Amino acid sequence: MYADRDFALIPTPHRNQTGVVADLIQDLELDTLWDAMSGEDEYLRQVAQSALLSSLTGIDQIRFRQQVMADCLAQRDVVRELYLLAVEAIAGERRTFRPFLATFGEGLLRYSVELIEMFVGMLRRLRQLTEEHAGAFQSAGFQRFFEQLRSELDDAYFEEIENHLATLRFRDGLVLSARCGSGNRGVGYVLRSPRPKNRGRWYSRAVLKKPTFGFSIPDRDEAGFRALGDLRDHGLQLVADSLGQAAEHVLSFFVSLRTELGFYVGALNLHERLTQIGEPTCFPDPVPTDQLTLTAEEVYDPCLALRMNRTVVANDVNADGKDLIVITGANQGGKSTFLRGIGLAHLMMQAGMFVAARSLSSTVTLGVFTHYKREEDATMTSGKFDEELTRMSAIADQITPNALLMCNESFAATNEREGADIAAEVIRAMTDAHIRVLFVTHLYDLARRYEDEHSNRTLFLRADRDEEGQRSFRLHVAPPVPTSYGEDLYQRTFGQDSLTQGRGTPGAA
Repeated sequence: MYADRDFALIPTPHRNQTGVVADLIQDLELDTLWDAMSGEDEYLRQVAQSALLSSLTGIDQIRFRQQVMADCLAQRDVVRELYLLAVEAIAGERRTFRPFLATFGEGLLRYSVELIEMFVGMLRRLRQLTEEHAGAFQSAGFQRFFEQLRSELDDAYFEEIENHLATLRFRDGLVLSARCGSGNRGVGYVLRSPRPKNRGRWYSRAVLKKPTFGFSIPDRDEAGFRALGDLRDHGLQLVADSLGQAAEHVLSFFVSLRTELGFYVGALNLHERLTQIGEPTCFPDPVPTDQLTLTAEEVYDPCLALRMNRTVVANDVNADGKDLIVITGANQGGKSTFLRGIGLAHLMMQAGMFVAARSLSSTVTLGVFTHYKREEDATMTSGKFDEELTRMSAIADQITPNALLMCNESFAATNEREGADIAAEVIRAMTDAHIRVLFVTHLYDLARRYEDEHSNRTLFLRADRDEEGQRSFRLHVAPPVPTSYGEDLYQRTFGQDSLTQGRGTPGAA
């Protein structure tokens, strides 16, 4: 996931929580995207959430992950096998029986030996996959990963582990040494090898000539056996702790492998869903923040395609050099869908993924923020307009230069003049702070004001309908028009016949 550090999961807001991030999830319908990535695997969903909400901001970081993603698309079966191997190793650790007292001494040692034996089998399979498939991967991330496995999981490593495990089974008995401390308590416990290399014939004769001392515990002496067990635990504690830490280290490796591969497996799930539907994808071209770029061909809303399970209308856009995009036009003409498509494209690009477009080149943002209109809510403690201002205030507290703000019919809860004045002030403050703004609006006064005064910095897109009210759901570069398409609402409410009758009746409203 990163060239220089591990990927960490981040907590995501609960669906009932509020806040800037929760609004982003709701407005861009990210749950639909995460559902497709997870494939009903809750862990994959958690990984996808963390990756999409912790955007990369460096061009090199994005390209590094794109190259890894390209390898995953080309070798998806191998990637899935690696992921399932990590999952199996973690599940094996959970299935390994751990006695209640396996936290100290001999109990911990036996549990750790069993765990390490299971992990060794998994590591051998990982090494075999490396030998079979490493040459098919081209990205720097995978090449470094496989090279690390080759160097660390060599034959000498496995031989050394097997030798240690054979010793720790103590088939030749347990040899400890200690000395008496204060109060004749045992201190300085050292675990000795039961067969040291110098134990030859000469050594045995030398030892046999010296006096030796020992004792036997009667079969029914429970207190004696407990005391002997305590001695064993004290003597084994140091090696048990070391082996337990080694097992935890190997487990953490598989956990990290599952997390990082989980993101790519989730991306593969999404790619397969979009491909089955017939939608195009591409790897975008990220542009540094000092260049104002947004050019896309056939960009679409992947969440809409996933919900409808068919291809949806896509749009082209060329907003290079524009810090404001004003989108006007007919109701239900595709404006909100286009807005979501652009927002999702930025999040997917800055997660290092492919994007839902034929081609895309865009400036890397330092955050994506959304401000969408809300329907009436009986639980609101204030009016809709106050609620809109509160959410915009929360955005203002967190947004930074070189971010992206997308507004969907913001400030429409008041009259047009007041709404246009407030929206204009918000847009001016944002663009002055080098924040790109996409604004869907029915406020003609607002749109006309920017057409008259800032047309060189503004791109105007319009969703049209034909004379019969049919919509193409495509946006065109066009200036705003002074109509709210109220005729559409009348026609949907009363029907075409009522509309025709109303037009032909003298004095009809």
